[in-house]
Amino acid sequence: MRPVDAGDKDAIRSAFEHLSAESRYSRFFALMDTLSDAQLRYLTEVDHRDHEALIAYDPDTGRGIAAARFVRSAQDSRVAEAAVVVDDDWQGKGLGTALSRLLADRAREEGVERFDATLLAANAKMLHLLEALGPFQVVGREGPTVDIQVELPKRGAGEQMRSVLRAVARGVAELAPPRESGD
Repeated sequence: MRPVDAGDKDAIRSAFEHLSAESRYSRFFALMDTLSDAQLRYLTEVDHRDHEALIAYDPDTGRGIAAARFVRSAQDSRVAEAAVVVDDDWQGKGLGTALSRLLADRAREEGVERFDATLLAANAKMLHLLEALGPFQVVGREGPTVDIQVELPKRGAGEQMRSVLRAVARGVAELAPPRESGD
């Protein structure tokens, strides 16, 4: 797991292509077969302050298997929209929770106090994942979607790092070494 950079376009494209149609729809609310170049730029060219993205790679194959991101609200700098997607084969193994907790830590470092998310009301896995971050409430419903607000409790990286280390111990995740500058 590490921050996304512009060099991850192929990994993001490949990870997207490995998602089931149901997982793609759950994440993007649209039936999509591919990501456009503009979408790939948006997903990978982030400033790591107002738009943060993390990626997890399969330690055996090197293939991208999960991503989490937040985008700070233009109206309130303490709020960010959050999203997480996990490869179908890796769902239910704690990877999404570990990645979202690391994302919440990064958000707190940048002064974000709350995540907002819109998701399909039937997406119980994502509801459970958001619930693991902190107190949440449903603040709106429209058709098949719900709007959720999750308060990010003040805490250090200890709990999140324990979650990541448990995932590493189970073989679900592997910590990546920092990239050399220029890579």
